[in-house]
Amino acid sequence: MAYDVDLFVIGGGSGGVRAARTAAATGARVALAEDSRMGGTCVIRGCVPKKLMVFASEFREGAALAREYGWSASSGEFDWSRFSARMNGELDRLEQVYHNLLNGSGVTIHNARATLQDAHTVALSSGETVTAETILVATGGRPVRPDQTNAHLGMVSDDIFQMERLPKSILIIGGGYIASEFACILNGLGVEVTQYYRGAQILRGFDDEARGLVAEMMQEKGINLHLGTNIVEMRSAADAEGDMRMPAHIPVPQASADAVGKPVWIKATNGDARVFDAVMFATGRAPNSHGLGLEDIGVKINRRGAIEVDAYSKTAVDNIYAIGDVTDRIQLTPVAIREGVAFTETVYKNNPTKPDHELVASAVFTQPELGTVGLTEEQAREIETIDVYCTSFRPMRTAFADRPDRVLMKLIVSKENRTVLGCQIVAEGAGELIQMVGIAIKAGLTKEDFDRTVAVHPTMSEELVTMQNPVRSA
Repeated sequence: MAYDVDLFVIGGGSGGVRAARTAAATGARVALAEDSRMGGTCVIRGCVPKKLMVFASEFREGAALAREYGWSASSGEFDWSRFSARMNGELDRLEQVYHNLLNGSGVTIHNARATLQDAHTVALSSGETVTAETILVATGGRPVRPDQTNAHLGMVSDDIFQMERLPKSILIIGGGYIASEFACILNGLGVEVTQYYRGAQILRGFDDEARGLVAEMMQEKGINLHLGTNIVEMRSAADAEGDMRMPAHIPVPQASADAVGKPVWIKATNGDARVFDAVMFATGRAPNSHGLGLEDIGVKINRRGAIEVDAYSKTAVDNIYAIGDVTDRIQLTPVAIREGVAFTETVYKNNPTKPDHELVASAVFTQPELGTVGLTEEQAREIETIDVYCTSFRPMRTAFADRPDRVLMKLIVSKENRTVLGCQIVAEGAGELIQMVGIAIKAGLTKEDFDRTVAVHPTMSEELVTMQNPVRSA
């Protein structure tokens, strides 16, 4: 059968765009559909605008630190509207870059929603249908609101970038990296931040010692963090004010010019009841897999909504593949890009390639940042006997200004063969540092290889090659 195109990609995020471009470079006829903005979560509603907000949020403390170094510095007032306009202009530029890259690669772009009529036919919301020999689903994920009364009153992470003004106060519900990052960002921008997390410690799944230090430093910087806490009731402040059951001593401020939407009254499991200018849910993300017609043609979707794929990203239907967050393997942009490249190698270069999901470095852009690669201490000691090399100290840059900031450097080492199994860094710039350490750990270097490396002095990272004795074995 003759098909309209060789490959149809559904989704214009980082993974889908890379797969489309690399496949087109082999001579394949490629089309791609995106029903929102080209660039996907990372470029439009995720890592790029978030990192710009991280940069913006650091200047207030930077100005305060500058004064301790003798500068007459003032952070002044943060202008959200000015920053937001500049940020959105940058996102528009990047979106156009993605369009240009696809056009330059010869990929046909459909600005429409795509669903599957059958295993080889894509139906577009524009009314067109396109047949394809191979179909790649790269539709990513989305933030979800909890299933509770009045959850619509709260924002999710996508909404943060669309705020017309900053709230004076915000409640962030959740303890993962998204919740914790935005708590730090908004705190740095001058918002009064409260964070509720139902668990015993934020950043579940990360190294216990590292996440404990991040939580301590977040509180030190003014974030009102409540662990073991969740909300039991939420409603608009206006409704709560008129409710005679509401305790009389709970203040209900009038909506201010700086409010985002309408103020929300919250009652928590710890007994607190108060009004916030805004509430943000950061309680999870879900794959964008439903409503595409996948299950009707035999593609398997698990109970979390993720498309099930094999080691080569192939679904249960031979000519349909899936990559990125919609498969819920590792939800990171560079991983989706690698999966897109591996797809092209497998399908169009006759070089079956499994995307490598081992020893992937990542960073949490809290303040301070957390960088991690390989196993945590808790994971490693369940597998084998380990030595833990760890140091925590006040970095020179902020110790000079008598700040309480602390840094953590930690190596997890196999006791049997001395291979470095994991590294955890909590420090300013930890994301940059862990990228370099990730190369060493991916290469399988031993603790002695680290020790043979001459330190760069004076730096924080020199501790990674100067820790001589383990603090404990497990």
